Amino acid sequence: MRIAVIAPNLEILGGQALQAQALVDGLRREGHEVLFVPINPGFPWGLRRLRRARYVRTVINEARYLPALLRLRQTDLVVVSSAAYWSFMLGTVPAMLAGRIFGKRVVLNYHAGEAADHLARWGLRVHPWLRVAHEIVVPSEYLRGVFARHGYRTRVIRNVVDTSRFRYRDRSPLRPRLLSTRNLDTIYRVDNTLAAFARVKARCPEATLTVAGFGPEEGRLRRLAASLGAAGIRFTGRVEPEDMPHLYDDADIFLNSSVVDNQPVSVLEAFAAGLPVVSTAVGDLAALVRDGETGLVVPSGDPGAMADAAMTLLDSSERAAAMARRARQETERYTWAHVRHEWAAVCSGSGGTRQAAGGEPGAREPSV
Repeated sequence: MRIAVIAPNLEILGGQALQAQALVDGLRREGHEVLFVPINPGFPWGLRRLRRARYVRTVINEARYLPALLRLRQTDLVVVSSAAYWSFMLGTVPAMLAGRIFGKRVVLNYHAGEAADHLARWGLRVHPWLRVAHEIVVPSEYLRGVFARHGYRTRVIRNVVDTSRFRYRDRSPLRPRLLSTRNLDTIYRVDNTLAAFARVKARCPEATLTVAGFGPEEGRLRRLAASLGAAGIRFTGRVEPEDMPHLYDDADIFLNSSVVDNQPVSVLEAFAAGLPVVSTAVGDLAALVRDGETGLVVPSGDPGAMADAAMTLLDSSERAAAMARRARQETERYTWAHVRHEWAAVCSGSGGTRQAAGGEPGAREPSV
């Protein structure tokens, strides 16, 4: 088939872009001709300084993105990767409308952990457009439940992690080398991770924390780290995907403090590399990090509990290693080999999830 995938490219470094790249690579391996259309096509050299002007940046991006959607006429299937809020309006909606105008089958691949708030509060800015898609694909049962509460049927296809990129190793004895790889946005609450580390450092003076990622919170987080007086915190800034395996390999414990989430690729990568994980249980994390089985779960907004959980791992390397081994086994469910048949069904249109009884694409079920 000729398949168009519309999504952010890796200039917007995050889970959505990584999953789009994994999908493109997987579909090409299956023999499909894949056209990738980035929602962020990049600025001409002479206009790059305008990226700092917020609204001007948006206008220029749309002026370059929208004409690229004319290329969808050359395809058979349009798969649109989506986040929430304004990204949905500016990137997702135009692509779905273009696909429909050109008579193509349109699949919405929705990833945002903010889905509950997005669908509840955005009203006419989201629901009419969701009905444009012939089918909605989500990566988790958590998001399936969110969409079901608003009357939408969805197909669940898990996120993909390439386990071959990460060297799995048992960590025994476990060293106090902690790692966070979430971007520096408010929903990931890296400030709580820093506060938890300060408590670990007070009990384990040789502890270190590597904070990999970038975002609008970086300045505040650096100041917080300095104010905590806990030496051993290293901010790496942006880390390209090809360099991430080295970070995981150098660390021994992965910390995640997010308060809004879905099925984070960073946790799957930690699993693949053999790091025991301490995490909150928001979104699909409750299914991914099962307390005492594939990691340790702590309440949101409780750095003390996170520090205690990290010390529990350090005090019991054997238990930590057992959880890490189970977590590594869990990642097999998140490989392309596991999901390829599900994407094949999407491409062929079999087992569709959004056809109403009367056959009208995009119709809604009664709310559940």
